[in-house]
Amino acid sequence: MRTDPLLEVRGLKKHFPVRRGFFSTRAHVAAVDGVDFVLDAGETLSIVGESGCGKSTVGRLVLRLVDPTEGEVLLRGRRIDGLRPAALRPLRRDMQIIFQDPFSSLDPRLTVRDILAEPIVNFGLASGRREIDDRVADLLAKVRLPADTMRRLPHEFSGGQRQRIGIARALAPGASLIICDEAVSALDVSVKAQIINLLSDLKDELGLALLFISHDLAVVEHLTDRVAVMYLGRIVEVGSRDTIFDAPRHPYTQALLSAVPMPDPNAKRQRIILKGEIPSALDPPKGCGFHTRCPFAFDRCRTEEPNLRRTETHGHLVACHLEEVSAPPRSSASDLAC
Repeated sequence: MRTDPLLEVRGLKKHFPVRRGFFSTRAHVAAVDGVDFVLDAGETLSIVGESGCGKSTVGRLVLRLVDPTEGEVLLRGRRIDGLRPAALRPLRRDMQIIFQDPFSSLDPRLTVRDILAEPIVNFGLASGRREIDDRVADLLAKVRLPADTMRRLPHEFSGGQRQRIGIARALAPGASLIICDEAVSALDVSVKAQIINLLSDLKDELGLALLFISHDLAVVEHLTDRVAVMYLGRIVEVGSRDTIFDAPRHPYTQALLSAVPMPDPNAKRQRIILKGEIPSALDPPKGCGFHTRCPFAFDRCRTEEPNLRRTETHGHLVACHLEEVSAPPRSSASDLAC
């Protein structure tokens, strides 16, 4: 019997107002345009897609760093999208973020000890210098840094070490949900592998749920349990890691995977080259947002927007008219989880 998810997102939208034209006509950029997903405790869900598809905005909406235009965000069954700051503050202990840039995300004026002690003190998790120092040392051990690290400043560390400090800061309040917003994209390849292994170990050790936002499918394949593919503010395919990587159904997912380098240099893969540019979120195309670049588009794609529909594989949903001929419609939000 399935338990309630740790995180549930329903119909999430974020439209940013802009002005355009000589007469300053008001318009809206649909950064996120109706996103649904669930995330269980101890699970990793990766949101992937090209730059500008809205995946980072989704992470910020979940954390309420920006407020949604429409939709619902539920944490442990409780709606948090409309909470006032005072009511939301205690819940922030349960959800934290690891930012993309390990250099700008740490205050250069604070020692590592002060950076990690701040959330501990803010949430009243320890009192007294010795107790706080013990907790900081424990956090550093979890991310595999020596205890004397706490006396140093951020500029004394490499990018990979700084990101470990960022991970420790996310762990400091005892969060069960951590959003990784391109958390390894700024790192060298060898360091990237170390951080991925660290996140995987911490997930197993602490039972963390990770919302992993990335454009790097090669990284995602090694870390995730499920994958949600975004295009132009919407999820176009979602399923388990094996389903998405072994049997993708949406043409956009197939194109993304065809660009991932093969581990065997002698292996052959048919590369799918998408024509044209990503449409502007300020003026998205009618019908399916992908039809302007899809090699299989037909008349219906240009007029009618496809909904996420189940395939014959459990937990696998695709928003494509090519699938609707044989696939039954989605019946509930529970279909979004494996």
